[in-house]
Amino acid sequence: MTDLQLAPDFDDMIQPFKIEGQAIRGRFVRLGPLVQEILSRHDYPRPVATMLAEMLALAATLAATLKYEGVFTLQTKGDGPIRLMVADVTSGGDLRGYAQFDAERLARLGDGSLSVPRLLGAGYLAFTVDQGSHTERYQGIVELIGATLVDCMHHYFQQSEQFDAAIRVAVGAPRRAGEVWRASALMLQRLPPGASAADEVEEGWRRALALMASSRNPEMLDPNLGPNDLLYRLFHEDGVRVFTPSRVRAGCRCSRERVERVIRSLPPAEVDDLKVEGRLSVTCEFCNSSYEFAEADLVALRRPDA
Repeated sequence: MTDLQLAPDFDDMIQPFKIEGQAIRGRFVRLGPLVQEILSRHDYPRPVATMLAEMLALAATLAATLKYEGVFTLQTKGDGPIRLMVADVTSGGDLRGYAQFDAERLARLGDGSLSVPRLLGAGYLAFTVDQGSHTERYQGIVELIGATLVDCMHHYFQQSEQFDAAIRVAVGAPRRAGEVWRASALMLQRLPPGASAADEVEEGWRRALALMASSRNPEMLDPNLGPNDLLYRLFHEDGVRVFTPSRVRAGCRCSRERVERVIRSLPPAEVDDLKVEGRLSVTCEFCNSSYEFAEADLVALRRPDA
């Protein structure tokens, strides 16, 4: 009798690593079912879904470089057809995201270049670390400068004294029945060099960037290629050390209780304005879940003991 060998699960994971002999650490992120679940909750046009998949991969990657207890949020806001995109990650690994867009303006773009200037327009990219009401929020903001979201992040890195990093992102869109959305990201970050000579440090960094650039989209997205194998392919000349990976999952924090708290905080007149035929319907922009409140429910929420 032969034991059934299950295929390793290389999806929806974050693999930390360090390049041996260099002051360089990194994160490799591969997202599979998670991206499909988040995107399938909305009927996004392909350009919107593609850019939101990139946002999800970037959010997971950047969050993995930080130590925090709370929520990391990556957001774009612009005057283009995609007005807003948000992706956030809890310190427990719950990832979610959504996009707001103008379908008519998007359709008028045709089949031309679907770059950041055309899709997002002029605006900003911001990331925020929120660790609760008793802790000061940290926020970084950068203009939407560049053809891609990665270009915008690199623009931020160039201006930042805290981040010296580079990112590569790959997105796989379904092209035939049975295929699903996938996304992946590879990030390198320079650490303080210690006692190493400046020329040696700079040469090691340039070599690492060149090796990262040699990675191909299919291998970054391949669910059957282990992250350790991919990292070895790229960085075996210097040597690469991997650490314990972590998992991310599609997770929304909405609930009926949270919606009820929001309703209680609103003036009664404002709640009345939101009702349609005596009922109030609230839909979560992230997961598209709907919460319905009849008049009796709303009256009960206004009671002092509710």
